[in-house]
Amino acid sequence: MAAHPEPGSPDELATMSCKSTKVAPSVDFDHSCSDSVEYLTLNFGPFETVHRWRRLPPCDEFVGARRSKHTVVAYRDAIYVFGGDNGKNMLNDLLRFDVKDCSWCRAFTTGTPPAPRYHHSAVVYGSSMFVFGGYTGDIYSNSNLKNKNDLFEYKFATGQWTEWKVDGSLPVARSAHGATVYSDKLWIFAGYDGNARLNDMWTISLQDREHACWEEIDQSGEIPPSCCNFPVAVCRDKMFVFSGQSGAKITNNLFQFEFNGHMWTRIPTEHLLRGSPPPPQRRYGHTMVAFDRHLYVFGGAADNTLPNELHCYDVDSQTWEVIQPSLDIGFSMSLHSQMPSGRLFHAAAVIQDAMYIFGGTVDNNVRSGEMYRFQFSCYPKCTLHEDYGKLWENRQFCDVEFILGEREERVLGHIAIVTARCQWLRKKILQARDRQDMFVSIREAEAQPFEVLMQFLYTDKIQYPRRGHVQDVLLIMDVYKLALSFKLSRLEQLCVQYIEASVDLQNVLSVCENANKLQLDQLKEHCLNFVVKESHFNQVIMTKEFEHLSTPLIVEIVRRKQQPPPRVYSDQPVDIGTSLVQDMKAYLEGGGLEFCDIILLLDGHPRPAHKAILAARSSYFEAMFRSFMPEDGQVNISIGEMVPSKQAFESMLRYIYYGDVNMPPEDSLYLFAAPYYYGFSNNRLQAYCKQNLEMNVTVENVLQILEAADKTQALDMKKHCLHIIVHQFIKVSKLPNLRSLSQLLLLDIIESLATHISDKQCAEMGSDI
Repeated sequence: MAAHPEPGSPDELATMSCKSTKVAPSVDFDHSCSDSVEYLTLNFGPFETVHRWRRLPPCDEFVGARRSKHTVVAYRDAIYVFGGDNGKNMLNDLLRFDVKDCSWCRAFTTGTPPAPRYHHSAVVYGSSMFVFGGYTGDIYSNSNLKNKNDLFEYKFATGQWTEWKVDGSLPVARSAHGATVYSDKLWIFAGYDGNARLNDMWTISLQDREHACWEEIDQSGEIPPSCCNFPVAVCRDKMFVFSGQSGAKITNNLFQFEFNGHMWTRIPTEHLLRGSPPPPQRRYGHTMVAFDRHLYVFGGAADNTLPNELHCYDVDSQTWEVIQPSLDIGFSMSLHSQMPSGRLFHAAAVIQDAMYIFGGTVDNNVRSGEMYRFQFSCYPKCTLHEDYGKLWENRQFCDVEFILGEREERVLGHIAIVTARCQWLRKKILQARDRQDMFVSIREAEAQPFEVLMQFLYTDKIQYPRRGHVQDVLLIMDVYKLALSFKLSRLEQLCVQYIEASVDLQNVLSVCENANKLQLDQLKEHCLNFVVKESHFNQVIMTKEFEHLSTPLIVEIVRRKQQPPPRVYSDQPVDIGTSLVQDMKAYLEGGGLEFCDIILLLDGHPRPAHKAILAARSSYFEAMFRSFMPEDGQVNISIGEMVPSKQAFESMLRYIYYGDVNMPPEDSLYLFAAPYYYGFSNNRLQAYCKQNLEMNVTVENVLQILEAADKTQALDMKKHCLHIIVHQFIKVSKLPNLRSLSQLLLLDIIESLATHISDKQCAEMGSDI
């Protein structure tokens, strides 16, 4: 049997920018006591730079060989490495890496271990590791090579290896498969049986060894193609599979498996706008791990290269991004010496909030014995789009009514959101206001596509059409027509991508005819080119729909088939329009001034704002405007008993309007309790405030932070600032802000200085006088 293929050499590493931020430990609210925010405890301690790679001690050769095609699992504070190959022989040793001590050793074992193997799988259940299948034999002499379907258990507490002898039907022997644990069961998917790639799925309960039996799963939905050398990861109670080797066609599709209904779904990427981060390129031999709501993909062989970017997929927003690695300021080693080079057939596991990557095949087919650690970020997600989406769904605080089409259907909305996002509708609303009309009439829009457009204004998204459903595609075409009329470039691009991705043999003629009717030339061109493709043409013209097509379109299709027009390539960049964040930022900075309908009073100073936006983002304002709306339309601003500074208040408004978390550290003290008081959707702002304070107290801003800490009664921060002032007093004494401090704070500084100066120093000072 031929050995599994190795990829070619990688390109040079791309230069990657670096950005330094740090992990803020998770912060929980205490809702049991209204006084819980009166005194803030920040609990300063050791923290790691987020998105930072660290190169840990490699595995010494006296402990174990360098390797690839092995497995790693995490158990408590240790990484366990099993099997693989060193380039000459298959291995079956078990290595242990202690993540606290950063030390390697051979794990204690008794009993008979699995035969040497690679491309097996390993998972943790309870206090045991389970190893299934893989490729075994003597690769050096090319003898006894075969795939396995055996199942072994290793008990971490005793070091005992035991083989599970299972009665009944067994999965076909395989290697390079996917495996995970869910609901007390081991799940095995796809792989390579020595002759062909597979896409079957099997499961076995790990609770009762005596009565365990294998069961083949009846899968449904968009089942991934037969594949091998792919990773699986479980997130949000679903299993995800990304890319892998699928014969001649290696794709970069991401598939999702529902454990309960055994249903597969291909996650579409057509909603990703041009210019936004695309999915990772197709690859195999990579790793994927889950942390929080994210999937992290690293390495693998991608079109004869070995990339080393770390890709991150957000399961909630269904978007990809490339993580830019961070580097501590003043850190002595260069960025690239800390990052792993491109590699494949490595292995990865997660312990707490970090990913550990070990081994793999690197450039020139060399096996690696390196261990790397990557620090995740664990900030709560931004809920901006969700909050505005709920405002649209609930239709609370609506203040504009649209009368649509010939049937004069009515749709309610919010002036603040609509005028922030669409200049065309803004003019319509202003014209209606000038006429003192209570509604806005739009004859060229029907209710259903207009509601889809409104959903986009609130959320930056539209629902993905059901694949192959003509009515859904035609609806998005009507939305596209409106986007062109209303000059919404971002929505135009979304609609085009949705429609082009949804065109198939069943609906292409309907879509083409509708595009012709609506004069949507770009979509008509796409449909014509789809029809005349060699693999499509005969099937399309034999359909009933083709017989009923208008004569001019039939003529156009025939001519297009006989004489395709020359392809026109444009170097013009695609205008993807402005995002919800960009529009709300401009709105807060003055673009929405004429539509303000509430006055926020900060220490008596007025700040115009918008009720709908405040209510969407804050349950405090939502309850106030629903039940306790002030008659004069003015609201006094405080955070508990404390009135924030003007600068901190503006930082809070930026967070409310467009989710911004960048602010001076002194603002963070004022706003630390704001999420609790104002009832934001989660504690994202609080987590960033804490991180900001931990990182950014300097000699230059320590006096401002001292004042803020005193005003907010953040006693541990005040103590921290006084400590800095005392130890850097010569520099602090030259700051102009020192003279503007209150008398009480100056006395606090003098008292801290007196406490810091020892008796010996006092005696030395006395002798100098």
